[in-house]
Amino acid sequence: MTPEQLSDVIVSALSRLADEGRLSLPDGVPTQVRVERPKVKEHGDYATNIALQLGKKAGLNPRDLATDLAAVLGEHDGVSAAEVAGPGFLNLRVAASAQGQVAEKVLQGGASYGRSDLYAGQKVNLEFVSANPTGPIHIGGVRWAAVGDSLGRLLSFAGADVTREYYFNDHGAQIDRFARSLLASARGQDAPEDGYGGQYIHDIAADVVAKHPDAASLPDGEAVELFRAEGVDQMFAEIKASLHDFGVDFDVYFHENDLHESGAVDRAIARLDELGKMYEQDGARWLRTSDYGDDKDRVVVKSDGQAAYISGDLAYYLDKRERGFDRCLIMLGADHHGYVSRMLAMCAAFGDEPGVNLELLIGQMVNLLRDGQPLRMSKRAGTVISLEDLVEAIGVDAARYALARYSTDSQIDLDLDLWASTTNDNPVYYVQYAHARLSSILRNAADLGIEHGLDRFDPGLLEHEKEGDLLRALASFPEVAARAAELREPHRVARYLERTAAAFHAFYAVCRVLPQGDEDVSDVHRARLVLVDATRQVVANGLALLGVSAPERM
Repeated sequence: MTPEQLSDVIVSALSRLADEGRLSLPDGVPTQVRVERPKVKEHGDYATNIALQLGKKAGLNPRDLATDLAAVLGEHDGVSAAEVAGPGFLNLRVAASAQGQVAEKVLQGGASYGRSDLYAGQKVNLEFVSANPTGPIHIGGVRWAAVGDSLGRLLSFAGADVTREYYFNDHGAQIDRFARSLLASARGQDAPEDGYGGQYIHDIAADVVAKHPDAASLPDGEAVELFRAEGVDQMFAEIKASLHDFGVDFDVYFHENDLHESGAVDRAIARLDELGKMYEQDGARWLRTSDYGDDKDRVVVKSDGQAAYISGDLAYYLDKRERGFDRCLIMLGADHHGYVSRMLAMCAAFGDEPGVNLELLIGQMVNLLRDGQPLRMSKRAGTVISLEDLVEAIGVDAARYALARYSTDSQIDLDLDLWASTTNDNPVYYVQYAHARLSSILRNAADLGIEHGLDRFDPGLLEHEKEGDLLRALASFPEVAARAAELREPHRVARYLERTAAAFHAFYAVCRVLPQGDEDVSDVHRARLVLVDATRQVVANGLALLGVSAPERM
């Protein structure tokens, strides 16, 4: 019995009390009841405070309502005990036969087990990474690559129609500095004081010269434009390839420059004019963002007629909404924290709802440690640690898992020695090893000719305490996946997988799955093989949500 099924049982019990005249609620019986795992294991399998929630509304003492509810629940075949605690809490124990059915539900669902319709019918635009094409993706961008891709998987798993989008910053001062740095390298000069360094600059400059032998000797303006075009194309192709190798691909690559060349900026300003949100002062045009929580109004068009930086944000947001997206999620680095209020104010100025139509997620810094010391330099990228550096050190799976394992609002220190190790201290190894071990058990069963299909499965035989713990872990996966999507917290899936792997290892240590020696194959063996198969499926589903492989052998 899953928490969702138990909720339905409690709703039915409440409806019965209402039909019998023992419960009267002004708003009627709720359609869902929240059940949770109690903090103290001895209190039962699940607990609910529904009697406390409804007692006052019904004009009843919560404990009396809980007592009536416990009596009705106790008659259900799937509930072995319903006990009242404190002022009206209900502690519930699920019958082994009902709990064991979770394994059956998992196998029937397969790769879809855990899916929900939380965001069904909603179009979501998820923008992440969006690193400037002026150098390799640094470690902060790598964190968003792992977290963003996992969040996209979670939102899709929750029913959303997700578009992954990369905002290609090919307009502005940073690109100018990048082009001038390439030209300086091609001419054998030092990088400009505000330019970019690193071996990759010399490599790209050499490639441009190989393709255009006279590039460095062109007049400065013409040369800068050539190195800009060629350098940006090459850098962006490399960024795409690096992300693809990391398991991250985008549906849309949106060029910032297009906003300015297509007239989208002017259209956005005109829309805000129509809404009465713009005004003129000191020769500039301003947006009334302070009306919507920003600390001050923002200049959109400067007094010299040039568009301010926020103008591109206005045009880009409006473009997304006009493309039909209900929700626009943007993932930003910690250095953009001051950017949040103006963006949400911009959303409100368009008549939309901040936090719904536009949501900004801020990710904190990542530090890499080796031998206990921080890494700060990359041979190729110069002053930053890049995606390639991390993958070379610990591999794609460990990198993705490690970066998605922590809440994005916390700074993390990744010990490369730990994450490269093949020990149970390495969280990704621990989870992947559990999947490999589960797969090995199933292979061994097949070699022994043991059939364990659902047609021969007796869920009531899974009555050992450790079997119950593992089944309840499997039952909670749908809720974990839904909450991770709702709260934008992929790390919940990683931590869940580690708890489930621990529950499996504890089960396997005391519950013999395969017969030994001349021992006959029993229905208990077959039931436990179904449980093993279901656990393997859930672990695989969870790893897939993180974009991490589920190896069958290690």
